[in-house]
Amino acid sequence: MGRRHRTQEPTLWVPHTQLPHAASHPFYARVNALLGERGFDAFAEEQCRRFYAARMGRPGLAPGVYFRLLLIGYFEGLDSERGIAWRAADSLALRDFLGLGWGDAVPDHSTLSRTRRLIDLETHQAVFTWVLEAVAEAGLVRGKTLGVDATTLEANAALRSIVRRDTGASYETFLQGLAQASGIATPTRADLARLDRKRRKKGSNDDWQHPDDPDARITKLKDGRTHLAHKAEHAVDMETGALVAITLQEAHLGDTTTLAATMLAATEQLCAVAALTDAPVASGEEWVADKGYHSRAVVQGIEALGARAYLAEPARGRQCWTEQAAAQRAVYANRRRIRGPRGKRLQRQRGELLERPCAHLYETGGLRRTHLRGHPNILKRLLVHAAGFNVGLLMRRRIGVGSPRSLQGRPGLVLVLFALLHHLRGARCPGTASLAHRAIRCSLGALSPCQNVRGSQR
Repeated sequence: MGRRHRTQEPTLWVPHTQLPHAASHPFYARVNALLGERGFDAFAEEQCRRFYAARMGRPGLAPGVYFRLLLIGYFEGLDSERGIAWRAADSLALRDFLGLGWGDAVPDHSTLSRTRRLIDLETHQAVFTWVLEAVAEAGLVRGKTLGVDATTLEANAALRSIVRRDTGASYETFLQGLAQASGIATPTRADLARLDRKRRKKGSNDDWQHPDDPDARITKLKDGRTHLAHKAEHAVDMETGALVAITLQEAHLGDTTTLAATMLAATEQLCAVAALTDAPVASGEEWVADKGYHSRAVVQGIEALGARAYLAEPARGRQCWTEQAAAQRAVYANRRRIRGPRGKRLQRQRGELLERPCAHLYETGGLRRTHLRGHPNILKRLLVHAAGFNVGLLMRRRIGVGSPRSLQGRPGLVLVLFALLHHLRGARCPGTASLAHRAIRCSLGALSPCQNVRGSQR
């Protein structure tokens, strides 16, 4: 019977050539190949050149590494910059994706945060446009039919910390002043709660704000809670599902108020892509949205732009159209369109093409609750998140997989195919072994879905 020997003291120096090397993640390797083909690092460095000093301070974080770290946040579903830095330091595959060697330190969260504050919002917008150009060249941006939808993001601010806009007094101090004015000299917590319960419009955004995040607004979230939040609105190509534009606005504003800014951003993005690429890209000839966006002014405004509206109309009953002939024609034309076959098909597609970006960006992407404050900071992260969503569309077109998590269900099939390949090699069947090789590549996402079907039919 063997005995366990006493372990020896580890050596002080180990050659780096003897250290284990992990294989690159197949998805991130393909993303790096895509970015390298189009010269992303050179583009990012040229855009960010003015933010870096030539000979002062410590070496900064390379722009290509910075934007890749934010892409990791989208693909891995990490909501905070601390989580991104920790995940990148923990994974050898992500270190390879960032281009870091054994002697290179992974940037910590403070470096990532400082670089985000250093690079302006316009540069993040340019990176989003660069990715959209690549999507357009792949034939995934048509620009003719655009859908608009919005969602709320929970702010990094608590309701108990809000203060008055006029005096700066806290909520509790304000209630104590009301209690003393009503004759209660020393109000208890129960007295303050009873007094606050009877007061109307106690959570008005005109009277209250958060001292550390003035852009956050009091609103009701999707789950019914009242919280400080922001409103993100998207414009999506209804033919391909590509995310064309994203805006961040005040959460208490209605959909009919925020639609104009999103339409303008989408039109500017499409015009920029059409000017920089040879792809046939339109500039928003049809607009699709749910009934929250429907109003006389909105429908008439879309018609005035020379576009067609496919806005779901709520049940309002009989309406008065006195001296509003133009608005009546626009509303009736929209009603006729949404009741037709094309209008019904577009309304059915809203659940697939408009809700999907919200699920990918905020649920699995991890940005339902923001850890940043201020609209410029949050929008920087959102723009790179949206660029990651479009990169996922490109990867799905190239290899059949749009996220690293999509490969999790394939290892068992790969093992079976490897065993089949080994058996066929032993049986000396070269033609069938070649087919097994192709099947393994298909299971790893190395071929497009069409090629996968043709290979399986053979």
